[in-house]
Amino acid sequence: MSTALALAGTLAAYRLALASAARLGRPALLNPVLLSVVLVGAVLLLTGTDYDAYFAAAQPLHVLLGPATVALAVPLHRQRARVRAAALPLLAGLLVGVVSAVGTALLVPRLLGAPEVLVLSLAPKSATTPVAIALSADAGGAPALTAALVILTGIGAAVAGPALLDLLGVRDPAARGFALGVTGHGIATARALQEGEQQGAFAGLGIGLGALGTSVVLPLLLLLHG
Repeated sequence: MSTALALAGTLAAYRLALASAARLGRPALLNPVLLSVVLVGAVLLLTGTDYDAYFAAAQPLHVLLGPATVALAVPLHRQRARVRAAALPLLAGLLVGVVSAVGTALLVPRLLGAPEVLVLSLAPKSATTPVAIALSADAGGAPALTAALVILTGIGAAVAGPALLDLLGVRDPAARGFALGVTGHGIATARALQEGEQQGAFAGLGIGLGALGTSVVLPLLLLLHG
């Protein structure tokens, strides 16, 4: 598959997903990323295209993930006064979020009898993809499986996260954005940006701190378990 075809197809799928979601009032289940994954997957399946070939051809999009993540610093910079004022609550939320995400990912699959490689691949699922893959490889998991689980986690957080926060009565924009960023990394952050700039800014902060926290907590929990 050529790079031009892979890029054009991926961008067209995402544009169609955005238009469809907007036309239907942006319901949670019609998350644009989820729709794009379904559309691209269906095309690859119907055309018999090997995923590895598509992935290699679409590499320019993956390269742009870095600058896109860094660009989240712009709205965060605008919210710097609010970040300083909420430093302690944010750190408390980060600790609870990371420990619960990693802890449940290690504990629940083991209780259900899952293979250890699956447990270790699942543990860093809430961190952003590059960090999660590196942590999985170091811990003895399967990086490719971790990448898929990270995407599923992000989609799940983007789809169910806002509704769950509504149910729990979490209305504060900073708290909503930070929770989505810590638990659902970039995909959930895109959903937070749809709610507002403040939500998106704190979600971007959640991505970075969540990745850092996971990098510290996961080895510690594995050491305690060992």
